[in-house]
Order: sequence, then structure tokens, then C-alpha cells
Amino acid sequence: MKKKVTVLDYGSGNLRSAERALARVGAEVTVTADYEAAMEADALVVPGVGAYAACMAGLRAVRGERIVARRLSAARPVLGICVGMQILFETGVEHGVTTEGCGEWPGTVERLEAPVLPHMGWNTVKPPDGTVLFAGLDADTRFYFVHSYGVRSWELQAGPGFDDPLVTWSEHGVPFVAAVENGPLAATQFHPEKSGDAGAHLLTNWLGTVT
Repeated sequence: MKKKVTVLDYGSGNLRSAERALARVGAEVTVTADYEAAMEADALVVPGVGAYAACMAGLRAVRGERIVARRLSAARPVLGICVGMQILFETGVEHGVTTEGCGEWPGTVERLEAPVLPHMGWNTVKPPDGTVLFAGLDADTRFYFVHSYGVRSWELQAGPGFDDPLVTWSEHGVPFVAAVENGPLAATQFHPEKSGDAGAHLLTNWLGTVT
């Protein structure tokens, strides 16, 4: 049976691109802001483009932060993409303004230090051993990025009885977090829906974790 995936529509994100990419890999996709639909889906995708503060405002307007928290408390899959990944962290700092995020992970989203911004185009990543998202992909596989901000240090340390999250890194001027696999919560800074066959492979891997 096809997995039912909701793409959360909160006014920010490449909704139709995400919808098409997920449908391409065999998901039954709904794009909606409806609270119950987002809660009941087999998996939830939280896209995001633009400013951190604007994305958080849009997310809160549809109770998106509650949806994410409630799904995760029940170990139900959530995938964040681009700014949809960034807002999962505690805070974002843009243009001197600090905005509170969802707080699922500690850490701050901040401007990258690089000679050219935004970081736009194809780049490689360095996934850790044990990765599921990047399983079956070559080490030189490239994904499509568009961003000027990112998470430059990973702060969460798992305690006894909990597995350490799997953190994938990339580099543009400085190292930054490119993806995270943390139980039911996964996220990518790059756009899998814009990353061609590599992105489709990753989405297939993620969909395979949805039960």
C-alpha cells in the first residue's frame, strides 16, 4: 500500500515540487494546512524557503509546531526540508533578529561565513556510518542547496539509553549541518525535490522508514 504523506502548507515552501517528488517515489501525497490531516498522515513533510522568522510565523499560524511535537511524541515520521529543517532548532538569527524555533534540537541557525552567499547549487555531503537516508549513494553524490544560513555546530548529545542522532555535514566557507537522522525526525538542508535522481533516491530511502 502507498504511504500517505502530508506536505504541510503554511505559506512557505516549494509545495508542488515536494508533492511531485514524493509522488514520483510512490507516496500518496496531500498538500494541506489541515491540522487533523497532518496528524493522521503516515508521514509529514515540512518544507520551507525564505526567512526563518517568516517561516516560524507561518508555521505557528497553522499550529505546525504543535503538529510536529505531537507527531514526534508518538514516534510518527516528520521530514524537514531547507528552512523546514532550520526551524526544528532552538533559534534562528537573521539580520540581528533572534527568533524562537520549534526547539526539537538545540542549536542556532546563523549566517554562513563564505566569500559568496547564498550557497546556491550542487554540493557533496559527508554522511556518517549507519545512515539510512544516504544508503546506496556514492560518496561524490551531489545535492542542490539554496541558503545563506545554517547550523554550524551540533549541540545535542544523546543520554544513556538513547542513540546519538546521525548528522551529515557539508561545507561552504565553513562546515554546516546538511542533514540529520534522529529516530522519527529527519531533515535536510538541501532540497531533495530539486536534486534529481539523487534526491529521489534519498526520498525513497526515507519513505522506506515510514511504517
